[in-house]
Amino acid sequence: MKNVKAKTNEQIAMQVSANSIAVNLMLSIFKLIAGLMASSGAMISDAIHSASDVFSTIIVIIGVKISGKASDEDHPYGHDRFECVASIILAILLGVTGVGIGLTGVQKLTAGHYDTLAVPGMLALAAAVISIVVKEIMYWYTRNAAKKINSGALMADAWHHRSDALSSVGSFVGIFGARMGFPMLDPLASVVICLFVVKAAVDIFRDAISKMTDKSCDQETVNEMHDCIMNIQGVEGIDLLKTRSFGSKYYVDIEIKADGDKKLWEAHAIAENVHHAIEQQFPLVKHCMVHVNPA
Repeated sequence: MKNVKAKTNEQIAMQVSANSIAVNLMLSIFKLIAGLMASSGAMISDAIHSASDVFSTIIVIIGVKISGKASDEDHPYGHDRFECVASIILAILLGVTGVGIGLTGVQKLTAGHYDTLAVPGMLALAAAVISIVVKEIMYWYTRNAAKKINSGALMADAWHHRSDALSSVGSFVGIFGARMGFPMLDPLASVVICLFVVKAAVDIFRDAISKMTDKSCDQETVNEMHDCIMNIQGVEGIDLLKTRSFGSKYYVDIEIKADGDKKLWEAHAIAENVHHAIEQQFPLVKHCMVHVNPA
C-alpha cells in the first residue's frame, strides 16, 4: 500500500479556492442568464454578488501564497500577516459590492411606478433555490477547510459563500412576492441582500484587524497553556503568560518561577521543557519564548 503524503495547509487552501472559483463562475453565469431572461433585478444583483466571490477567492489565493513564504531578511518573523491583509481587502470589496446592490434597489424603490416593474419569471425563482443549496454547501466545505488549517482568509471566503446563500434567500422572497402581485418586493430584496453582504464585510474586517493588532488567544486556550506549564517538572509558578495573534498563528511569552539554587543548565532544561510542551500541545503556536525567574 502506497504511503500518501498529507497535503500541506497551502495545498488544501489552493484546492478549496480552485473549486470555489469554478463553482462561482458557473453559478454567476447561470444566475445572470436567469435574471435577464426572467426579468428579475434581484437575481441579477445576486449574480453580481456571486461574481464578486471569484475575485475574493483570487485574493485569498494570493494572501495564502504570500503568508506561506519562509522568513527572510526583511521579514524575520515570516509573512503570516499577509493573510490578514487579504481578508481586509476582501472585506472592503465585499462591502462595496453590497452597497452597490443596495443602491440599485433603493433607486428602483424611490422611483415608484411599481406597476411598471416586470414580474420575474419562474426561471429566476428556480435559480434562487439552486443558488441557496449550492452556496450553503460551499460555505460548509470552505469553513471546514478553514478550521482545519486555521486560515482567516479562507474563513472569510466561507462567509462570503454564506452571505451569497443569504442573499439568494432574499432574492427568492423578492421574486416570489413579485410573482404573487407585489412587484416592489423584487427591488426590496436587493436592499435586504445589501444588508447581509455589508454585515458579512464588517465581521470579516473586524476579525482581520483584531489579528493585525496582536489580539490575545481566547481565555480557554490561555488557561490550557497555564495548566500545561504548571505540569512541567521544576516549574514552581508563572509570573507572566502573554499571547498574541500573528496572522493565523500565535506567539507566546512566558516567565516561569524555578528554584533559585538550581544550576544554570538545570534552569535552562526546565525552560526548554516548557518551550517544547507549549509548541507540541498547541500546533498554532509559531514561537514560544520562556524566561526563568528565581522563586
